[in-house]
Amino acid sequence: MVPGNDTGILQFILLGFSEEPELQTLIFGVFLSMYLITVFGNLLIMLAVSSDSYLHTPMYFFLSNLSFVDICLTSTTIPKMLWNIQTHSNSITYEGCIMQMYFFLLFGELDIFLLTMMAYDRFVAICHPLHYTVIMNTQLCGLLVVVSYIMSFLYSLLQSLLVTQLIFCPGMEIPHFFCEFKEVIQLACSDTFLNNTMMYFAVGLFGGGPFTGICYSYSKIISTIRRTSSAQGKYKAFSTCASHLSVVSLFYCTGIGVYLSSAATYSSRSSAIASMMYTVVTPMLNPFIYSLRNKDIKRALRKFFGMVAIKGPIVLRLKKWQLLLGLKH
Repeated sequence: MVPGNDTGILQFILLGFSEEPELQTLIFGVFLSMYLITVFGNLLIMLAVSSDSYLHTPMYFFLSNLSFVDICLTSTTIPKMLWNIQTHSNSITYEGCIMQMYFFLLFGELDIFLLTMMAYDRFVAICHPLHYTVIMNTQLCGLLVVVSYIMSFLYSLLQSLLVTQLIFCPGMEIPHFFCEFKEVIQLACSDTFLNNTMMYFAVGLFGGGPFTGICYSYSKIISTIRRTSSAQGKYKAFSTCASHLSVVSLFYCTGIGVYLSSAATYSSRSSAIASMMYTVVTPMLNPFIYSLRNKDIKRALRKFFGMVAIKGPIVLRLKKWQLLLGLKH
């Protein structure tokens, strides 16, 4: 299959987790539930941060961006899988596969950058508290997010363009529930040396680099916490970092496992499960991890729903009076 020639555009086949018909209903229900929880939970965090001025800080600014990116990341893969199950079709067009892969790389890389920025924010807050407001100012936070979007856009565009130069044979089956970048490259009938080189280079640069930054930040944070004499201060510092560390651990362990697994130990089924962990499970768990132990988020949500509960009856009364006045006239 050569894009742009006269041979036509063929389709890929997404095998998913299981080809057994009796399991399709179960898989559909599980993934639909996970998707709805992910969207609803992350939307709640975005609403809480935007509606409460007390949460207009760098930490929650990055968190709200992470929630937005997580919604986009899951929306790139799950709806197509649910549609295929519903229509009893496992096919995806060449263009659809390239687009899915592009947005997956875009939002996946943004996830990495935002997790790194959140680690740096905690590093400044704990290790340099007196200079926190000066260092983590509004301009810097906005610039970091904008640069992250630009770099992610260019990275995903470059990788997608390189894939379009590959030749694919007819009847290509992807043992996955979406067009995972590594899986698509392995299906090519042409030479993939450049693609593999760029893939591992990008994993080292855009994956290993931020991970090194996160590890350095937390090494400094732990060192600072150990020097803190107050037990309450230690607990507060650890509690603010525990949520972020758990998300980073889950995201990186599964993601690195997929892209750095050797050919000798490579398993498509285990790769699909690992990819599900960082593309579906982690975005779904983020709202719970960041909100269950976060008093500020819970307070903002109670305040938001309290305002909705108060404004609802008032709006209904106003509409009723407007209707009555309209009838009188």
